[in-house]
Amino acid sequence: MESLNSWLTSHQLMDRFNCFSDLKDLPLIMHRIQTVLKKYWGFESLRPLQHEAIQAALSGRDSLVVLPTGGGKSLCFQAPAVALDGTTLVISPLIALMKDQVDALTQCGVPAGRLDSSQDWNERRATLEQLRNGALKLLYVSPERLLSDGFAEILRELRPAMIAVDEAHCISMWGHDFRPEYTQLSRLREIFSGLPIHAFTATATDHVRQDIIRQLQLRDPEVLIGSFHRPNLHYSVQHKSDPVRQIKELIDRRPGESGIIYCIRRKDVDELTERLVRLGYKAAPYHAGMEAEARKRSQTDFIEDRVQIIVATVAFGMGIDKPNVRFVIHSGLPKSIEHYQQETGRAGRDGLLAECRLLWQSRDAATWRFIIEQSHEDLEVRRIALDKLRDMENFASGVTCRHSSLIGYFGETLDGDNCSACDICHGELEIMVESKQAAQKILSCVVRLKEMFGADYTCKVLIGSNDERIRQNGHDALSTYGLLADQPYRQVRDWTEQLIVQDYLAKTGEYNQLSVTSKGWLLLRDETNETPKLSKPVTRKTRAEKRKAVDQRDWSGVDRGLYKELRRLCKEIAEIKRIPPYMVFGDAALRDMARRRPATLDNFIQITGVGERKLKQYGKDFTEVIRKYCRNNSLDTNLSFDAGLDDDRSHHELQIVPDDGAWSIEKLKRQVDSLQPQAPPANNRRGAKWTKEEDENVRAMFYDGLPPKEIANKFGRSRGAIRSRLIKLGLVDPDESL
Repeated sequence: MESLNSWLTSHQLMDRFNCFSDLKDLPLIMHRIQTVLKKYWGFESLRPLQHEAIQAALSGRDSLVVLPTGGGKSLCFQAPAVALDGTTLVISPLIALMKDQVDALTQCGVPAGRLDSSQDWNERRATLEQLRNGALKLLYVSPERLLSDGFAEILRELRPAMIAVDEAHCISMWGHDFRPEYTQLSRLREIFSGLPIHAFTATATDHVRQDIIRQLQLRDPEVLIGSFHRPNLHYSVQHKSDPVRQIKELIDRRPGESGIIYCIRRKDVDELTERLVRLGYKAAPYHAGMEAEARKRSQTDFIEDRVQIIVATVAFGMGIDKPNVRFVIHSGLPKSIEHYQQETGRAGRDGLLAECRLLWQSRDAATWRFIIEQSHEDLEVRRIALDKLRDMENFASGVTCRHSSLIGYFGETLDGDNCSACDICHGELEIMVESKQAAQKILSCVVRLKEMFGADYTCKVLIGSNDERIRQNGHDALSTYGLLADQPYRQVRDWTEQLIVQDYLAKTGEYNQLSVTSKGWLLLRDETNETPKLSKPVTRKTRAEKRKAVDQRDWSGVDRGLYKELRRLCKEIAEIKRIPPYMVFGDAALRDMARRRPATLDNFIQITGVGERKLKQYGKDFTEVIRKYCRNNSLDTNLSFDAGLDDDRSHHELQIVPDDGAWSIEKLKRQVDSLQPQAPPANNRRGAKWTKEEDENVRAMFYDGLPPKEIANKFGRSRGAIRSRLIKLGLVDPDESL
């Protein structure tokens, strides 16, 4: 790090945040960025728009960067932070998000820290000391912490290099995750008037983007919008008929691989988790109704691969950067396309194939409407939320390419007419040739029932059900009774939903009775050339064969036996170091190792994801496992590597990994065994006078959502004392119960 800063100094580029305003210097520093990428992250190149985003950050210009989940937006501010002199301030909405990114940076050798209410006094004091000493390249804080009394003044004196606002969509009421506390960030320009501000988000429509620019007061910002197309994600949509069976089918195709299952309600989370555990799966629940400690344990167990599946409400995931999530299942309809795009985006962040399955039924939308109407008093916010829900219904019931529909929502057009990565384009759903006739039969039945009944009842009449209610009403005598008797009820029900979304039918009244729309009447009278598109799934066997072919895509040339050995080693190291396995190496790196079988350190460093620090830490153990496995199985090593290496990457075995400093599992085990447990510091402050720093921390903990009992424990004070302090700080009313 010192050599890099010296290099900057020698080129008179010491103005920190505006040091590269002379654009002729940019090619020089961008070349150096390439070296930084390889050294700390093990990357040979940048992804689309990362180059432009980093260049904007280094030139001191404000920017708004919209890259989809998994698109590498974090690197857009982390890499410049390493290059700039000083500390980059990162504002983030969740403790889990901050912790995950700081841990990952530390593993790469980048000095980073965070300040949040989950830390004890010693951790917080140590971070502040590092900040004052200029030892941190990145500092992560919440918006409440940043703008609390006194803290902003400390930062102003230290003069950060730049400011990065992560999850910037939270500042906009038009965003899918609006957080009122984010609106305070409008003060950033006032507090840090000369600093560049860079906003980052994975999901933002044009309206949200303009709102972010306005509220953060970005000055002539560089606006960079990446493609929302994630070709490594395979999207499929199914109507929910037997959810446990449908979920089980996907899990069983991916044994031992990590996945997230989203539910709408907490009750659904608990029930589904219990069912999966009874079936023998390693699953854990996560929702806001759980105790904080239990929630944290579930999240940690999932991140560290002690459980395979996390079953959660939408409360889970924003702070998760686990790259090897191989499937995301929605067991109910998400409430917006933005939520769906972000939640499915948590799959396949390493670029490898992952599956996203949506199971839904119309009552999911009714559940969300009830929740939205109960939780939003502001009529405009409620209207926006209901419009977004309608867009999500249209997506779920549509019969066009899923990728095209998703990116089209964000104003992007898919190249070509077949994405090859969704159920529609992959032939897992069949568009019926006789869609018009089937639609006319359904519409006709609605009319014969005088538009007085709901979808369930109408479909039972159409299939010729012997339901007693139908016979009592005399509807078994209608001309439309049994018109679709050759089709299963579930299929007719699905077609009815598709006609609703395509605006041929509508639900009206208190009981969602079906009625024919003006568009539907034109079809019924044969007065239009427009034809509805009704789909039905192909046979289960055909669908399984198609998906098997898709699943093999990322395994070309990979020796699965070696991959399992490397993954086992990865997990062993992670358990010893108490970090998630993906922070040692992700699936993409492990598969590349199992494909190319590097047996020397010179070749091992050429694996994507292997930087100098990880080479020094893990190279010896991993190449030893590769050599042993290949020897035992009579396999060649060092496949597909360059014969010659660049000067700054050669002789790694001698220069970077000297024998006396080499990391090994055995050495680490000895270090861990020699550690003695330390007694926790005394933390009893009962009756002591409150300090300004304590007031600041009480405020931050309260905003972070910690209950008074937990705040009291952290301060060594009674709950009554905490309540009194919250009242004095104006955070709660005197008559409010806690």
